[in-house]
Amino acid sequence: MKSRSTASRLASPVAGSRKVPRKNASASRNLALLTEPGALKRSTHRRSSEILEAAAKVFAERGYHGATTQDIADVLGIRQASLYYYFPSKEVALEVVCARSAEGFLTTAQAIAAGPGTPVERLSALIRSHISPILERGDYIKVFLTQRHFLPNPSRQRVAVVSRGIEETFYGVIREGIASGDFRSDVDPRLAMLTILGATNTVSSWYQKEGFSLEKIAAQMVALVLNGIVVKSDPRPDGRKPKKSRR
Repeated sequence: MKSRSTASRLASPVAGSRKVPRKNASASRNLALLTEPGALKRSTHRRSSEILEAAAKVFAERGYHGATTQDIADVLGIRQASLYYYFPSKEVALEVVCARSAEGFLTTAQAIAAGPGTPVERLSALIRSHISPILERGDYIKVFLTQRHFLPNPSRQRVAVVSRGIEETFYGVIREGIASGDFRSDVDPRLAMLTILGATNTVSSWYQKEGFSLEKIAAQMVALVLNGIVVKSDPRPDGRKPKKSRR
């Protein structure tokens, strides 16, 4: 029996009970089109996931323009021509790697947003779930964050639909929190969403150098975000702060 992953430790599993917003459902369908068997030639072949792992590793280390299909073949110890059995070009490989990178983020985020719990609890879980895959899927995530803009416009637009789905999921929970009174009314939900994702997306580029565990990073990031947007109860009935005692 496999042990629980880092992702499951950081992001509490949440059973879906809310409806997924229509736009996010569209993003899920778009993702399914990118990652279904037809996206890779013979993707049901036993080596398809190994091929993608190698492509993600090479793109993460060398960048899209610095990588070649020969580099990917060398990681696998196969002939370059054999790669075309799985994908017709380096461009297609990058698109599928980017789509697979976003897959876990979007489906997990949607489950959390549609699940039970207060907006505070669900936003906390969203932040944790966005950080947790870094340890196990670091190459994929780095490629998605730094290389997807090199895709041709049609491919970039398909991947961007999934990225927007993640943004809309965070945005929706923040808006719920404002409407329910859990989050401050003066918080702009889109600005808050962009700030949170901007902060969490950079973790993959520095966490190894800093030596912090992902658990600690996630916990502190949740605390910092909530401290900024959660409505705090007044310590006194009249709302005035207690005076400091003189000594």
